[in-house]
Amino acid sequence: MFNFNNVVKFDNKRFDVFAIGELLVDMISDDYDADNSCNKYSRYFGGSPANITMNIKRLGGNPIISASVGNDRLGEFLINNLKKNNINTEFINKVNNSTSMVLVTKSKETPLPIFYRSADYNLEYNEDIGSILKNSKIVHFSCWPISQKKSRKVIEKVIEEARKNNVLIGFDPNYHEMIWEEGHDGIEYIKNLIGKLDIIKPSEVDAERIFGPDTPENHVDKFIQCGAKLVIMTLGKDGAIVSNGTETIKFKTLATEVVDTTGAGDAFWGGFYTALTSNYPLKEALNIGFATSAFKLKNVGAIAELPSIEELKTLYNI
Repeated sequence: MFNFNNVVKFDNKRFDVFAIGELLVDMISDDYDADNSCNKYSRYFGGSPANITMNIKRLGGNPIISASVGNDRLGEFLINNLKKNNINTEFINKVNNSTSMVLVTKSKETPLPIFYRSADYNLEYNEDIGSILKNSKIVHFSCWPISQKKSRKVIEKVIEEARKNNVLIGFDPNYHEMIWEEGHDGIEYIKNLIGKLDIIKPSEVDAERIFGPDTPENHVDKFIQCGAKLVIMTLGKDGAIVSNGTETIKFKTLATEVVDTTGAGDAFWGGFYTALTSNYPLKEALNIGFATSAFKLKNVGAIAELPSIEELKTLYNI
């Protein structure tokens, strides 16, 4: 399916990407904090699928999102942020649980979050979600909704329907033991899930949490052996390794300045998906994703004021 020199062909559908899952608040420390001494945090829009939706919209794509927030001020903050960016909020469900939140220390490395979850996993599959799915080129989700029973059932139905309707499935394997349902083997579940998906983008930390310590090359092979069709392993300052199962390509980092790593992976997804659904060849779409991530790294918070794809190509000599 994935040839690095070819354009990925999609059916003519209304939405480029359907992101489903967590919409939450990121509370990010005002200062870099290695010893937990920071007392000041600022509120930011967050949640991986939500960040990806915002990034795609800012790059000129046509995304749609379904998520669940609390019927509270933080929920309103998140919904208003989506509305300000002209993103449809019709499928954001309000529930009588507190809006989920993540406490994040501003970092130049992989951030170490603390999770406060409640509303985000109160997803329900309905006719609206089924209709959106059929009219989308790609559906994307992360580990958050599959980590709890209620939302996991929704994602399992989404995968089933996506397969029926020729919808590409993208997955962020951002496994954290702390978010997972107690008594449920999340790592084994993820390993069994991979073969049902199309694109997976683990970081080194994600891969180690799922498979244990190993080299990046071996980690990529393990994802392929589990059935992944395209594996994009990000290596921070060392760039990335991408494999389609028969060919592996290494990419150098495009980042020239790192201010905050929060949302860097979501920026990649946003740039990559927008380029992929805009008929860029796969290799060029990957480079556009890495350029989007590099641009975001120069900004605090998960979302940056992104330039156009053509401007990104010029900035990073793609």
